[in-house]
Amino acid sequence: MLAKRIIPCLDVRNGMVVKGRKFEGIKEVCTPIELAGFYNDEGADELVFYDITASFEGRKLFTDALKDVASKIFIPLTVGGGINTLDDFDTVLKCGADKVSVNSGAVKNRELINEAAKRYGDQCVVLSMDVKRVGNGLHVFVKGGREDTGIDAVEWAHIGQENGAGEIVVNSIDTDGVKSGFDLYMLEKIGDAVSIPIIASGGAGKTDDFIELFKKLKCVDAGLAASVFHYKEVGIADLKNKLKNAGINVRI
Repeated sequence: MLAKRIIPCLDVRNGMVVKGRKFEGIKEVCTPIELAGFYNDEGADELVFYDITASFEGRKLFTDALKDVASKIFIPLTVGGGINTLDDFDTVLKCGADKVSVNSGAVKNRELINEAAKRYGDQCVVLSMDVKRVGNGLHVFVKGGREDTGIDAVEWAHIGQENGAGEIVVNSIDTDGVKSGFDLYMLEKIGDAVSIPIIASGGAGKTDDFIELFKKLKCVDAGLAASVFHYKEVGIADLKNKLKNAGINVRI
């Protein structure tokens, strides 16, 4: 059985790591290079770096901060934000990324994931989905959660897999920063539609939230969080020990 992964996320705006609640009320935390080194030493399995305003502002991802982060860590690095073309994939990979996360760019160009998977391999391509409840449905949002595409999230996950995405990050806008637990309903619905690894994001507030996530949803391969790690409310090394004691396979 594959080990479950614990992944901290750096949401970067104007060169600083920031965090909000339900994608709003954004506040600065510290520099990405500080946190990257800390998480590398803490035993994180991977690190995610999102330039969270690149798509909304219609610009390329800032590469200077990315290069600094990549130079400080020895764990896999996934990078996203403003990824719209194969050239964008090429740029961030040359800056030190191991995997590239695409969200708005895949909605604008549905061939992007397929083209990237053919060129770089599906293990390199991550479909990131910002998902929110709208009526009785689950909709995909883009541009940092600002724009409702009207696309059904379950259907979009399946399309992403068929096009060659190697894994999917499911970001729950409804639970983001709320710290009341992962959105198990949303994750299960999407997990039933795909067979590729799923990374759960949004809602972690304590160690028990990760235990519940992995115990209840076998379809989830990793738990991603930001503020609980940034503010040291949950320590990664301690979390992994408690997960192991709960019978969950993790890398210690």
